[in-house]
Amino acid sequence: MSRNAKIAAGGVAAGILLWIWLPWWAALLIVLGVPAAAYLALDPAQRRRLRRVTRKEIGR
Repeated sequence: MSRNAKIAAGGVAAGILLWIWLPWWAALLIVLGVPAAAYLALDPAQRRRLRRVTRKEIGR
């Protein structure tokens, strides 16, 4: 199993646990808020690099 697959599996498991223990709106807020906060924590050069890589992969 690749590193990215392990991260994805962990994210799904965490999401299911959050969904069970918290109200749906709180779980949704966490699921959407964590990646948004991580993106905003990047400096401008890292954001540009991330956008460039993402666009290249979409065009494949």
